[in-house]
Amino acid sequence: MVLDIGRSGAGAATLDLDVATRPTSWLVEPQLAPAACVPEEGVGAYDLLHRYGVSPLRQERIPRSYFKLPGGERDERIWALRRQLGDRLVVLGHHYQRDEVIQFADFRGDSFKLSQLAAERSDAELILFCGVHFMAESADVLSAPQQQVILPNLEAGCSMADMAKAEDVEAAWSALADLGVGGVVPITYMNSAAALKAFCGRNGGIVCTSSNAGRVFDWAFARGEKLFFFPDEHLGRNTGVAKGIPADRMVVWDPFLPLGGNTPAQLRDATLILWKGYCSVHARFTVEQIDAARAADPDVRVIVHPECRLEVVRAADDNGSTERIIDVVRDAPAGTTWAVGTEINLVKRLAAEMPDKSISCLDPVICPCSTMYRVHPAYVLWTLEHLAAGRVVNRITVDPETAREALVALDRMLAVP
Repeated sequence: MVLDIGRSGAGAATLDLDVATRPTSWLVEPQLAPAACVPEEGVGAYDLLHRYGVSPLRQERIPRSYFKLPGGERDERIWALRRQLGDRLVVLGHHYQRDEVIQFADFRGDSFKLSQLAAERSDAELILFCGVHFMAESADVLSAPQQQVILPNLEAGCSMADMAKAEDVEAAWSALADLGVGGVVPITYMNSAAALKAFCGRNGGIVCTSSNAGRVFDWAFARGEKLFFFPDEHLGRNTGVAKGIPADRMVVWDPFLPLGGNTPAQLRDATLILWKGYCSVHARFTVEQIDAARAADPDVRVIVHPECRLEVVRAADDNGSTERIIDVVRDAPAGTTWAVGTEINLVKRLAAEMPDKSISCLDPVICPCSTMYRVHPAYVLWTLEHLAAGRVVNRITVDPETAREALVALDRMLAVP
């Protein structure tokens, strides 16, 4: 999806855009990994552990010897296990995974594409999803009953998905009903828990991705007067602006405030109700970074993900889903220069795979998706060894009723032309 929401001017600051690598010693104790790289005071970041009470699944502690293995030996053991498991296993790798993990993937893609691919491989009884928890849930919903979805590290979650708890969304929905606010269609972003997809399924709602959000909004407006979008405030706002919804007809629902921090009149007048949530990586990108990139190279093209804030999407030359960013940069002429506003592992991979172009990350302070980063190759090896021994570990399952309702919302999305 391309959001046509205008442009803003460029400034004159300068900035070194060379991609740096962050130290990875903290990965030895992945349960201590932060929800974001640094506190984002400029974007009103939440302290997830205290404000949201996030209580992630606990990963079984694996022997430290796995982390101490030389990379070559570790990789050889993983490849040997892959050959041993054969067609029983399919390995999925999200674009944001590090190269040391993505090399083992049968398929690369975004979360929904990978879930679909898993469902198509019905011959594979084991699906190793190198991604985060909500992605594995979606794969379980879409896959066949005999297939088992495994997450290498159970603590690989998503801070944005955790910002919208099912009980909080239910409470907001009830509050709107109590106010007499009707004609509301709920939309959940793919980056959400299965429980929220199920909520949409049973309440006439739908799921969207960053590539089809505009078409999903059209579908929803054909069925209601208002939209309730969660959990990503920025994707919802960017899509709303692209659809011509005025700023004064959008409100933000903060689950920690009465009526989400709004008055009854504001909620009755709103066309788009946005959940107060964000991606900790994409919220870091700023207009100042774009200005600096253009000051350093007037010919640079800036492309960002629509999970970025509105002013960043407006200031960029282009925007789109992860898959679209890949396509646009790949199809660009040789010799072009790109500043890319998305997760660093993907940006580094684009730069390595497209040496005819100059590709760097828009943010000079490199911030990986730290929860995605919890899928260390050591966990991949540990998991595969157990699978090869006949012990299924870290299986992700969605209860049948939740899966049934979530599938309703997903099927509605798939039916959108």
